[in-house]
Amino acid sequence: MKLNRRKFITRLLVAVASIEALFLIKGSVNKVASASATNNLFNAGKASSFDTNKLYPFLTGQFFLKRFEDGGFLAMSFKCTHLGCVVNTNSQTGGFNCPCHASQFNKFGEVLSAPATRPLDYFPITIEKGELLIDTKTPIRRSSFDKSQLTYV
Repeated sequence: MKLNRRKFITRLLVAVASIEALFLIKGSVNKVASASATNNLFNAGKASSFDTNKLYPFLTGQFFLKRFEDGGFLAMSFKCTHLGCVVNTNSQTGGFNCPCHASQFNKFGEVLSAPATRPLDYFPITIEKGELLIDTKTPIRRSSFDKSQLTYV
């Protein structure tokens, strides 16, 4: 097989373009992965600014942030686990009510009365430099409340 100058240059250009395309694709995939990891975190503010035994609604993040008596934080979804209606707070019980079908939840998001069959979903919380970062893109389904779901400073 004889290789003339035209075929050599063509093959060389195709090889260089292929290598460049691989680097471009690899770079854009890495940028998307790192950007999406930081965009998923909702910054709720300094942990020290939240009083114990209080509930804080975050409308833009669509979650309730509760700080319990022992200082633990729990971020619970606004959405009822029955059909996805937005739950309201119940100031008398400290829990939540679903206005659509009357499901009730306690302060930990556990079901008190049907038709909901499981507790409110919760979001993972990480603390960096005293700031509460809530991963609102990753709701976690649960069958009951467990103390390990709380995040401490």
